[in-house]
Amino acid sequence: MSSNYRLLSVIFFVYFMAWSFSFSLFPIWLSQEVGLNSAKVGVIFSINSIMALLVMPCYGIFQDRLGLQKTLLYFIAFFMMLIGPFVSYVYAPLLQTQFYLAAILGGGIFSCAFLAGVGVIESYIDKQSRITYFEFGKARMWGSLGWAAASYFAGLSYNLAPNLNYWLSSIAALCLIGLLVFVKVAKSNHGRVPSQAFSSTRQFKSFFKTTGLWRLSVFVIGVSCIYAVFDQQFAIYYTSFFDTPEQGREFFGYLTSAQVMLEAAALYLAVKWVNYLGVKNSLLLSGVLMAVRIYCSGIVNDSISISVFKLLHAIELPLMLIALFKYINMHFDARYSAMIYIIGFQFTTQLMASILAVVVGTVYEHLGFALAYQYLGLVISVFIVLSFLTLKKDVIKTNREQSI
Repeated sequence: MSSNYRLLSVIFFVYFMAWSFSFSLFPIWLSQEVGLNSAKVGVIFSINSIMALLVMPCYGIFQDRLGLQKTLLYFIAFFMMLIGPFVSYVYAPLLQTQFYLAAILGGGIFSCAFLAGVGVIESYIDKQSRITYFEFGKARMWGSLGWAAASYFAGLSYNLAPNLNYWLSSIAALCLIGLLVFVKVAKSNHGRVPSQAFSSTRQFKSFFKTTGLWRLSVFVIGVSCIYAVFDQQFAIYYTSFFDTPEQGREFFGYLTSAQVMLEAAALYLAVKWVNYLGVKNSLLLSGVLMAVRIYCSGIVNDSISISVFKLLHAIELPLMLIALFKYINMHFDARYSAMIYIIGFQFTTQLMASILAVVVGTVYEHLGFALAYQYLGLVISVFIVLSFLTLKKDVIKTNREQSI
């Protein structure tokens, strides 16, 4: 097993741990600590998505041009370091006095660190995995374990001090920088697109002419992004099943930790599942599980049942993530691998989320979470049928075609 595999696995662990500290209880922090209603929380998530939209294309273009250089990874780690002081001394006070200014500044910081940054991290390690011959899913599993570790303590640390989790994210960023120093840049003739042969402008224009991109977008827009909007304020709804907010936060942290531990195990097995089911079928199955979780979350009325349905996330995410990378590698030019994932998937998800977050937040205010979840589940079901008709069938690529 290569030293890069071990280092990149630890990087996944630390990065997702930092992300979990900042965002696993983020909607609860906005609602209970800052005092925002569901509509304003929706605005926050919408602006976060809009800011991520501005960052993602730049990340996608530069990461494909940089290949396996670590420049963008250091850039992301720098913004992660800012999270603790920014939230404590700028973001939280401004949300009370200058709401939209705070939302824009927060969206920029969070996007550079996590909302857009995750695509760079995952795409970079996926490229490394194909060059140094280890399974991406086995490395990504450690990211889930990092999220689980942070989630387990997030509720407890929040109860100690609501801003403590954000400072823990900053500390994790320092560890990330130390780890990046030791990552070796793997050598590959395909790892970097020569600037004289493929300029940024031509690369960006050619990307949007990529054949078959719209087919993937149907699944991303109708399934993945609606699910992302559903998950944004789920923590607020979940805590309503408990006698006190403190108890709800604590149990949500425990449940999320358990869910992500299962997710890590599923990521380890997901490659075998996807190879057995096929890439297209795996994407569709992940969508079905998402629709079931959303719809059923709206019809159950006790904490045990809704906790059980949350655990479905542990299966649906690994299936979708592994199948998505395989679909991209199977059906698209390897030169665009980072752009397809960051722009075609992450960017599109954030674009639709920026539109839907405000709309769905308002629906929560008028119809309540339960009825809104039932409608969202039905909408996803329609898009699963459309995706069955539009996603390309599996094909086999040669080793040369699969190279980066």
